[in-house]
Parts: sequence; structure tokens; C-alpha cells
Amino acid sequence: MNKFENTGNKDTRSGFGEGLYELGKTNPKVVALCADLIGSLKMDKFIAENPDRFFQIGIAEANMIGVSAGLAISGQIPFAGTFAAFATGRVYDQIRQSVAYSNKNVKIAASHAGLTLGEDGATHQMLEDLGMMKMLPNMTVINPCDFNQTKAATIAAANLVGPVYLRFGRPSVPNFTPANQKFIIGKAITLIEGTDVTIFATGHLVWKAIDAAEELSKKGISAEVINIHTIKPLDEEAIIKSATKTRAVVTAEEHMVNGGLGESIAQVLAKSKPTPIEFVAVNDTFGESGKPEELLVKYGLDTPNIMAAAQKVISRK
Repeated sequence: MNKFENTGNKDTRSGFGEGLYELGKTNPKVVALCADLIGSLKMDKFIAENPDRFFQIGIAEANMIGVSAGLAISGQIPFAGTFAAFATGRVYDQIRQSVAYSNKNVKIAASHAGLTLGEDGATHQMLEDLGMMKMLPNMTVINPCDFNQTKAATIAAANLVGPVYLRFGRPSVPNFTPANQKFIIGKAITLIEGTDVTIFATGHLVWKAIDAAEELSKKGISAEVINIHTIKPLDEEAIIKSATKTRAVVTAEEHMVNGGLGESIAQVLAKSKPTPIEFVAVNDTFGESGKPEELLVKYGLDTPNIMAAAQKVISRK
């Protein structure tokens, strides 16, 4: 029986909304900006309580990043919210020049990321964002796994001085991490101890990894599952320690295989602990319109594919 209790499916974007609302009550420096997507990013409660600390920029994302940088200069802590496709691809130049290069205290809140955006299709299913953001000097990149963790990550992001990219999504997913958790940026969380293979997972695929470990145990395979909620800075110590123990690694992410979590972990292992590794990610292709779960299956981001990757990498020891 899975030792992790799903307390009810919730969308991670609502976790962001709750975190922002809490910050509105506890940190007067926090302000919010949005590119005409208040409902989609669940900013309503924050705005209702703090109307003078909200700026509706409209469909002008590049301008939103510039305004955010200006607010940061004035001592505020801006959370700039929009869809991941627009929060990165549309405004990369503004983020690079006005936020990352000058190390501004701006928090980029990116919703509707990955294949699980679903029916909106390939143009909006941002699968390159983690790679784009992790390559920027000074940028912290966070990809929490459920409602509770997204709420905690939002609060933690406000307490970190410097640029942050916070990624979350639209679909309702299992909510299983503690409601009162302390989110430590850059510190991986070992969810299941194992000895045969390590599954490093991030975002929506953490629950899939837990399911995979449960099914693998029925086959006599002991899988360690580690939640890598912070893509940058990466918890290299935890990665090397686990890989040393299991001698086989799988990475699982709702992102392009090029530039994602798997690539970062492979780099760490190549330098410090060469280890067989398999990647569960989108393989150099755009998505398409469809139901989130069906897309995860079609593109190989599901429990059976994580299990298959684990079995394959074990055979390579």
C-alpha cells in the first residue's frame, strides 16, 4: 500500500494562489502583476485583500517584466504571473537583460506549463522553459510537485533575494506532501528509500514516480524516489549519494529531454560519479491538443514508462 496519502486532487496553480495570498498578509513588500490572466493564476484572493498592491499589465508580457524590475529596484518583491509559454519564450530578452543580468529580486510565476496544459495544444505547452531559465546566471528555478508544495515554494521564493522562476500547472494532481512543510530551496527530498535504482523526479511526475516505485516493489525491485523540486541550484550532494548507493538512475520530468532536469543530473554524474542513466521526458518533439493524462501516456511520461526505464537501467549496471 502506498504510504503517501493523496488528500485530494488539486491544481498546483491554486497552491501558488494560496501562497501569494498568505504573503499578502505577512509581507507588505510583496506585489503582484499579471498579463490578463488573473483567474488562471488564482490571484483573486490576493487582489481582493490588496488591491493597491496589484498591477494589471494586460497582454504585454515584456512590459510586465520591465515593470517588475522597476518595482524590485524600489524595494518591492514583485510576482509576475502569466502562462509559462509567455513567461519565458515571449520575454526571454527582458528576463535576461532586466532581471537575470542585473540580479533583480523578481519572481516569475509561470502557470500552465508542460503537456498537462492539455487541450490548448502545442503552442501553449511549454516544454523548454526549465532549460531556458536554468541557463541564466543568477536565476533560481523551482518546479514543485503538488498544491501544498507549490504554496510553500511560493512563500520561500519571496524570502529569497534574487530572481526566481517558479513553474506550476493547470490540472488537478494528487496532493500528498505535508500541508505545514518547510520548503528549502535547493534541498532534494527523499520520499522512498531504495537500493536497486534511483528515480529523480520533478513536478507532476513525482507522484508517477511514487506509483512506479510501488509497482516495481511487487517485482522485487527496490526503487529510491527523490523529489528534485529545485532544478537550480541542484542538490548535487543528494544526487551523488543516491547514485553511489543504487548505481542506476532514472530521471522523470514533464519537459523536453534536452535542457531539463535529466541533463543537469547527467552532468553532475558525469563529473563526479559516472552512472547508467535513463531519461523519461519528451523526446525532441512538440506536443498536441488532447486530455492531459492521454498526452502523458502518448509521450511516455507515465508510470509504466518510468518502470520500464528503471528496469532497463538496472540491466545496464
